[in-house]
Amino acid sequence: MKRLIIRYKVKADKADENQRDIMKVFEELHRSSPSGLRYASFRLSDGVSFVHIVSVETADGHNPLIETPAFKAFNAGIQDRCEGQPVLREMTEVGSYRFFGG
Repeated sequence: MKRLIIRYKVKADKADENQRDIMKVFEELHRSSPSGLRYASFRLSDGVSFVHIVSVETADGHNPLIETPAFKAFNAGIQDRCEGQPVLREMTEVGSYRFFGG
């Protein structure tokens, strides 16, 4: 199991576009319903910062999120929308309450 947190800040004029692109990813995920994936995305109160939390729970460790066309399209344009480089960190759960299920 791999859990990741990704955070980044987009250019002010790209924030709504970024949110629309994220929503397209969720629309596709709801249609395709890949197993072994838990995923959430949040827009922070400053309006330009975003956080994504991913839990990859596939038996072989592959990440179904990165295989979806909508995510590939979202990811392809991320550098143009961001003010800086996105920061990706792997996380180890210390504890949770009804956060990831299971």
